[in-house]
Amino acid sequence: MAEEKVILVDENDKAIGVMGKMEAHEKGVLHRAFSVFIFNDKGEMLLQRRALTKYHSAGLWTNTCCSHPRPEEETLDAANRRLKEEMGLETSLEHKNSFIYKTPFNNGLTEHELDHVYIGYTNANPQINKEEVHTYKWMSLDAIKQEVKNNPDEFTSWFKIALEKLF
Repeated sequence: MAEEKVILVDENDKAIGVMGKMEAHEKGVLHRAFSVFIFNDKGEMLLQRRALTKYHSAGLWTNTCCSHPRPEEETLDAANRRLKEEMGLETSLEHKNSFIYKTPFNNGLTEHELDHVYIGYTNANPQINKEEVHTYKWMSLDAIKQEVKNNPDEFTSWFKIALEKLF
């Protein structure tokens, strides 16, 4: 199977090229990404704990799903695709905002992303893809904020940034 490619962008989200996903993370090059936040009608957010085999941030809690659009793929289409692939869910998604962040990891990789945040709503429980997701839970925003405050190292870097920008 061919290596996944990511879309390199400038700070205005203009596509400037394509690069292999691992190379982009090794070089810390800015690329397009997305994060999906799903809520139920109780106001709880669906969190996932990343699979223990992920190449970075393994086993950390994060938003419902996240990934990168493929070259020639619209970001919203990619967000819908990954929500189904990772969590087995389908729902309408709305673009909330975007932000740039850069996080180096202990394994030499760096996330440098222009992250598009999408929100959606469902009361369905996910059917998780065990290659991507270790487990999941629904939590209230207050409980999540308290948990992030008490145990920040148990959450992904982008989740903590996006959470602050959500509301």
